[in-house]
Amino acid sequence: MPRVYLNDVLKHAQQHAYAIGAFNVASFAILDAVLVAAEQCRAPVVLNIPEYLLSQPNSAGLLAAINASAQHAHVPITVCLDHATTLESVIAGIRIGCNAVMIDASTQTLDKNFRLTRAVTELAHACDISVESELGYIPWANAEQSGETSTDAIAYTSPAEAKAFAERTGIDCLAVSIGTVHGLLKGSPKLDLARLTKIHDNVTVPLVIHGGTGLSDEQHKKLIAHGVAKINYHTALNEIAGHSIRTQLAKHPDGDYPLLTSTIQHDLINHLSHLMRLWGSGGRAAEVLQQCRPWKTFTRIDVLPAESKYPPPENPADALRQAAILSNQDMLVKQQNQLHQCRITRYASRKAGELFATQNAAITELRIEIED
Repeated sequence: MPRVYLNDVLKHAQQHAYAIGAFNVASFAILDAVLVAAEQCRAPVVLNIPEYLLSQPNSAGLLAAINASAQHAHVPITVCLDHATTLESVIAGIRIGCNAVMIDASTQTLDKNFRLTRAVTELAHACDISVESELGYIPWANAEQSGETSTDAIAYTSPAEAKAFAERTGIDCLAVSIGTVHGLLKGSPKLDLARLTKIHDNVTVPLVIHGGTGLSDEQHKKLIAHGVAKINYHTALNEIAGHSIRTQLAKHPDGDYPLLTSTIQHDLINHLSHLMRLWGSGGRAAEVLQQCRPWKTFTRIDVLPAESKYPPPENPADALRQAAILSNQDMLVKQQNQLHQCRITRYASRKAGELFATQNAAITELRIEIED
């Protein structure tokens, strides 16, 4: 089954009062567990690719597996670049196959956050790609041995700023800060649900919560009741995997790797399945596929006179969009006893292909459209 657009599935979740789970799939074990749980629960999911994977030299296999899994899954899936901090990372994420991006400039000033988010939105929307941004600051676990963080560093999202930010940037969903943290929280999490209600009343786009680890089932339900349509969840999955290994090690001190890791998948799948049912996304796969647009990549083959040169973009914005083309290669072909230049271009979407078709006026001979 095809992927779906993030903005489509989140609007569906918003309208039907449930939340989609977005899980960082930074390992094959977690990727497999998320997919199995989603299939068993018939739940749509978001596969989050953390930004650091883009620069790791040995991540190509995992990234290919994520894309292949999304393409062949039997439940609706979106692949999202998570917490991108630069426009260059966004372009790289689009190149590797993400059909959604999350730009995080929450550590910057409001003006810089707005400017970068606006630039990313213009670029991504040109390729028909959904955009998430963060307003306020959701702190990360510190580098202390405990790996925990407190709520002192939280910068809560302003409802008034959220309204203006969402409207002026054109984003598709907004991550808000109302008391959660990335990582492990010191003490009991205290959610500012009154603030969340005001944000929900002011903002029309779906709302996202980052830092789902450490919240009680009741708190998760309250978040959804107050308008949250997507919950990002990661740290607890690593904790479960670690606990599973420690439990096996206590039982089998001399156990080898297969034995010590043999229960990880079972434990992860059980926990993920519980979350999908808790959040209300379980059993939604069929209706999401019926009501949301399928995502399809787009390939075009252009044959031109051999001496033709493609005109340069007219402005920097066009150059940025052109950089988001997934792949591009030129070759010489013989047609009617004459040499022609053949360019095979794979775009993020049909919309991106149509955009460039209007810019490349030198295209004179042949266009072939191929959809996956």
